Amino acid sequence: MNKLFVNADDFGLTRGVNLGIVDAHKLGIVNSTTMMMNMPGTDHAIQLAKETSTLLLGVHLVLTAGRPLLKDVSSLVDRQGNFKKQSQIRTNNDIHLEDLEREWTAQIEKFLAAGLIPTHLDSHHHMHGIEEFYPVVKTLSERYHLPVRRTNLQMGDLTSFTDLLFVDFYGETLSDDYFDRIAAKVENGQTVEVMCHPGYVDQYLLDHSSYNLARLKELEILTNVKLPGKFELAK
Repeated sequence: MNKLFVNADDFGLTRGVNLGIVDAHKLGIVNSTTMMMNMPGTDHAIQLAKETSTLLLGVHLVLTAGRPLLKDVSSLVDRQGNFKKQSQIRTNNDIHLEDLEREWTAQIEKFLAAGLIPTHLDSHHHMHGIEEFYPVVKTLSERYHLPVRRTNLQMGDLTSFTDLLFVDFYGETLSDDYFDRIAAKVENGQTVEVMCHPGYVDQYLLDHSSYNLARLKELEILTNVKLPGKFELAK
């Protein structure tokens, strides 16, 4: 038997996304989510999290959406004060690690100040997998005693959230038989995370995210799928 975490990213992005994630939990197989602490739907997500104690909850560290919580992290923002785009960071990385550590610390502390208990850390657009950011991720993981989502980067001595991570339940690779297909790739006894992005579409999502209508397709699959016997949802 394999313990499965079906983790919905972007909790806190918008009210529609928040409600979709909670429905994917109550009506389907989503058993974990990670929260963005700097977005318009964050307060709503905190409220829903407190009302949904069976939903496991981690921190979705943000570097590429919205604005930072801190005002004095100039290397993280553009001229308008918004976080830089991920393409800019990946091609011309001039992020100061001190700024990054302080901002991500502020996001974790805001999560804790809301009275929430985190299970793990991951990040929007997999920013924690950038090699130069490894020292910051290691520091935060050890400081808060939290495991971290696997990335393409060698995990080194980081504690990994699961043995395996699947990130292709997304866009054109969505399918009703997805969980049957990945079951063949998993060895008995391994812990598995499947990243997903269910949600309802609202105006903010349409205006700010290119990944919008597909979230409805994800929600449909996640609330109707029957898991193969190889998987048991983690609690």
